[in-house]
This record gives sequence, structure tokens and C-alpha cells, in this order.
Amino acid sequence: MLRFAVTIFTVITSSTCQKYGCLEGDTHKLKPSPEPDMHECTLYSESSCCYANFTEQLAHSPVIKVNNSYWNRCGQLSKSCEDFTKKIECFYRCSPHAARWIHPSYTAAIQSVPLCKSFCDDWFEACKDDSTCVHNWLTDWEWNESGENRCKNKCIPYSEMYANGTDMCQNMWGESFKVSESSCLCLQMNKKDMMAVKHLLSESSEESSSISSSEEQACQKKLLKFEKMQGEEGEDTR
Repeated sequence: MLRFAVTIFTVITSSTCQKYGCLEGDTHKLKPSPEPDMHECTLYSESSCCYANFTEQLAHSPVIKVNNSYWNRCGQLSKSCEDFTKKIECFYRCSPHAARWIHPSYTAAIQSVPLCKSFCDDWFEACKDDSTCVHNWLTDWEWNESGENRCKNKCIPYSEMYANGTDMCQNMWGESFKVSESSCLCLQMNKKDMMAVKHLLSESSEESSSISSSEEQACQKKLLKFEKMQGEEGEDTR
């Protein structure tokens, strides 16, 4: 069963890659390819837009920095908060699907990636007692001559910086993410995403910003089948 699930993922990944390739960031490949020796982000090891050596930065906890971006300017992140932050970093750097939502003006960036509300709520819950000094992690830092990020404002808890999970998801990475009105046609940064991606890549989903009830029902049915196939409901994979 698991072999069948992997086959589905490979087929979906292949069609996505042919159409979109990878983002054009400083650590991205031109095209996705297998990376069997990844230290983290193994969700994308079958077809990855990042090289395995990039994930070494994420492999040890606590994560101090990724490239020149420090994660600990307001103290080390809690393990639960760090895990969610890794999921987002892995998606942006390594996912072969990220280019589906490439920013129209900046090809190294993403825009309006649909996240599940439940994922955002869980992310907020995991980080609410951690601290940050920026509302938008892409634009609100002060960058020194070495290209390292520094706080411009005082550190406050996530629960004060953001009102809730929706507010955090739709602001922390600027325009990168949006909270979906669907509970299935959205990403959770785990193996279940392959079902959502299949529907999100369909012509009808691409051409319409609204979600039809038939698309939602079809996604829910396939998601249930997939969960039974996996035999391990709710298990997240980084």
C-alpha cells in the first residue's frame, strides 16, 4: 500500500515539475530531482528542489540560522515551534510544488500558497509562547553589511505579534501564504499534501479562485482513501 502511495506521489510530482520546475532562489535547483540523503525535509526526497547538503542546516536542534538568517534573535525557538518553522522552510526550499505558486514579479518567491486553517492554528499554538521582533520575516528585519538579520524592535510573544493562526500564516511570510476556505484543498506540509496537490493542479482549480463543492467532496473522498492506505492517520513527516 505504501509503495502505491509513493507511486501516486511520484506521478503527481513529475507532472508538476514538468510544468513548473523550481523557484529561482539562491539555493534552488533548476529542476527537481531525487535527494535520497536528505538530513531534513525528507517529505520531498523523491523529487526535491534543494540539494541534500542544504538540509544539514536544519538537521540539528536548536536551529541557529539558515544561510544568513538567524532564527534565535529573540532566544531559541521551542522544539514545537521550530518544527513548524522547519516545515515552512522545507516547503519553500525543497518542494517541487512550490513553483505552482510562483510570485508573478519575483521568481524566487511564492504567493498565496493555500494552507489549511488547522495547520495554521496548530502552528500558532506551537509558537504562541515563543518570542519574535518582526511581524513580517521577509521585510521587517534590519540587515547588516554581512547580510545577517537583526531586530529593529523589541521581542514580544507570538501571541502578541499575531492575533491567531490565520493572522500569522497570512503575514509572517508576507504574501507567501493564504488560509484556504477548504479543509482539504490546502497544504499541511505532510504526506496528505499529495492528494490536495493533485486537485489544486487540475485545470478547474487553476482557472478558478473559488472552490466548488464537487472539488471539495472529491478531495475529501480521496484523502480518506489515502489515509486508510497509509494506515497511520495524522502522522506528520518533515
